[in-house]
Amino acid sequence: MAAIECLAVENTVARKKTGNQQVIAFLLAVDNLDFDKQVDVAWAGADGEWHTLSAQYLGPHGERREFWRARLVLNGKSGRELAGNISFALRLRCRAGEFWNNNGGWNFQSRSGSGVTLGRGVQVQNLAIHPKLDQGQQFLQVKVAVDPEVRAESVILHWTDDNWRHTRQTECHRSRRLKQRGAQVWTARLKVEEAFALRYSVCCRTAPRDIWDNNGGKDYKAAREPFKVMVLNLHCYQEEGQDDKLSLIARAIDEQAADVVCFQEVAEHWNDGRGDWDSNAANIINQRLKRSMHLYTDWSHLGFDKYREGVAILSRYPLHNAQSRYVSDSDDAFSIHSRKVVMARVQVPYMGEVNVFSAHLSWWEDGFQQQFQRLSEWADSLRDASVSATLLCGDFNVAAGSLGYKQVVNGNQYEDQYLAANHSGLFEKVFRVNDVHWGDWLADDYRIDYIFMNKHSGLQVTSARLLFTEWDYGRVSDHVGYLMSFEPK
Repeated sequence: MAAIECLAVENTVARKKTGNQQVIAFLLAVDNLDFDKQVDVAWAGADGEWHTLSAQYLGPHGERREFWRARLVLNGKSGRELAGNISFALRLRCRAGEFWNNNGGWNFQSRSGSGVTLGRGVQVQNLAIHPKLDQGQQFLQVKVAVDPEVRAESVILHWTDDNWRHTRQTECHRSRRLKQRGAQVWTARLKVEEAFALRYSVCCRTAPRDIWDNNGGKDYKAAREPFKVMVLNLHCYQEEGQDDKLSLIARAIDEQAADVVCFQEVAEHWNDGRGDWDSNAANIINQRLKRSMHLYTDWSHLGFDKYREGVAILSRYPLHNAQSRYVSDSDDAFSIHSRKVVMARVQVPYMGEVNVFSAHLSWWEDGFQQQFQRLSEWADSLRDASVSATLLCGDFNVAAGSLGYKQVVNGNQYEDQYLAANHSGLFEKVFRVNDVHWGDWLADDYRIDYIFMNKHSGLQVTSARLLFTEWDYGRVSDHVGYLMSFEPK
């Protein structure tokens, strides 16, 4: 199998009011040899002049390959003559090397007006690789190409909008208006409505057997944007180049499209205890976003002898039922052991209501045990049938595997979402099996910042990564940040 292959090529010519138009498109299968890659199609029309057409990534193809597409429209507006019949070859460039597929040196051919032609050995191919559903999108159009030689009797989509708990079937209709010589084209429209995601596979029924295209056993998926939550301790105005770092944090929130951000060590000038909103770090970051978010913040104690220090929640969605309270034994503003937590409920599109807490708790020896117990009880009291998930986010000041972490595990209510996303086997040992030796596996895990989610949540974490390290935006605090994505189960 070549590192890059053509699954289907489209070469259609249509008459328009402004003149004839030719569409040339390539659906490619590319080995996932490296994250950073360049995929091109080298092509030449009837005039023999060669051009390079860049392809764009579409989504995963099976276990270890990717879908890529390259498309070109030629008409009067493009300023280029129609290409007619074309010859083409495929190229993949990455750190592993440069890989060509030029049909054994003969190049591939596509006749003008031939419509969709499937690659060698491909009998049925989904052409509608659209991994993303737009906000408010109501329907998903699916287009399937079938080799005429298989003599398809029908093409049926098997699909689900609840991760295969229920399965539906929709029959495709063959487009008979097309007079082109290539593959048969079958289409269907699936109703998305309020679903977060659709999964589907294609079944082509023929007299001798059914031919399936199920994306290499992985199914095809089209989904809304996930719910993204960021956590960061801001280090209470103790950073060199602090103002530039606040701008960098705002840039990362924009670029990473975070939906909710939970800050700890949010500082503003003490000002005899009255505070100073203009100097509030969360407020400053919020004002520097391309589009300001909803913000709720509160302070708990005097920090570094000059700041009101607290926690904050920023959200792209309105904040409901926002409240704060001390979870520590002390509520003395002049004691560093006074710890206040803020929370709010957000209505996340396609996922329901989520309770979000931003917390900065004390070390184990300074009261973590009592503080987490109060936080957990508070969170439980706010959970009802309408709440799809509860997220306890922030700086918990207990290392993974420590006594404080064991308190979370032994409570059997909340689970470490970074561990769930990145170390599934270890997550199972800790939170599912409760292996007696699980603490040993976390000996080198020094995290103290977490997102804990209630065990019976309607959401699941799909990715978790570090932020503000030497390998991305650079350090902005004495803590790294975390960005996690969630989808419905």
